[in-house]
Amino acid sequence: MSESKDLITIKDLCVHYPIRSGFFNRITDYVYAVDGVNFTIKAGQSYGIIGESGSGKSTIGKTIVGLEKATHGQIIYDGYDVTKRKNRKKHKYNKDVQMIFQDSLSSLNPRKKILDIIAEPIRNFEDFTEDQVKARVAELLNIVGLEEEAMYKFPHQFSGGQRQRIGVARAVASNPKLIIADEPVSALDLSVQAQVLNYMKKIQKDLGISYMFISHDLGVVYHMCDNLAIMHRGKFVEIGSRDDIYNHPQHIYTKRLLAAIPQVDVEHRDEHRAYRKQVEKEFTENQDKWYDKDGKVYDLRQISETHWVALPDAGEEK
Repeated sequence: MSESKDLITIKDLCVHYPIRSGFFNRITDYVYAVDGVNFTIKAGQSYGIIGESGSGKSTIGKTIVGLEKATHGQIIYDGYDVTKRKNRKKHKYNKDVQMIFQDSLSSLNPRKKILDIIAEPIRNFEDFTEDQVKARVAELLNIVGLEEEAMYKFPHQFSGGQRQRIGVARAVASNPKLIIADEPVSALDLSVQAQVLNYMKKIQKDLGISYMFISHDLGVVYHMCDNLAIMHRGKFVEIGSRDDIYNHPQHIYTKRLLAAIPQVDVEHRDEHRAYRKQVEKEFTENQDKWYDKDGKVYDLRQISETHWVALPDAGEEK
């Protein structure tokens, strides 16, 4: 089986927000929301970015779709540099890269019916008649498990899980090659989470779509992604395959996230609690081993063919 080609490559992406102060409102510092990240998503595969709130993971997704402006770096799509917005139209980038937002209610226009919400990308990118648009919307609703009559209702008439499935249908409407899913199930209960994730997996299998899955939930990402990046303080602290991250974590922050996953093994809960405390103690007391004197993440170092970890250079190690 031939290896999948690279669909999108992010090179040294930075997004810095200026902090202004003083009488003349001058820039005195920056918030380094994203500070030099690199990764590649292959066609038909899923890539997960995991981190706590404020780590910068959502900013990466918004920058890729054009909702935020990159301070520095490149976005290479299908071999073309699309970092500047003027280059995106001729490469059909805005059609091929879509996003599913975290808050399903605020991402759907409350004044529009579902027909118009899902049809918007179809009308923007396809030359369809209104009958063809309706047929396509009905097909998309069927794909995500909703009845055709749903197209004549408003967003407030649906449950949270149903609204998120409508968001998935809208993202798929333009036949994209990449969907960026920003915490798509974090606001849903567990049974509905599984339902939405299963629909997303089915769509990926049927249509060959790539996903960039943004989440703070390592359990959800395990179900969805082939390769993962752990993000903290605007940079990646660890990158690897699913096996690398879950079974062979190296960075203390990765271990901390994994230790926070709830365990159902009640017979060993004391051991789990002791391990969580041990990891938290190491994270608190040995910051200088994992972060530089300014509290920033070290550069990534390759430790195996598929595994990179943010570690100090040999000369910097304490």
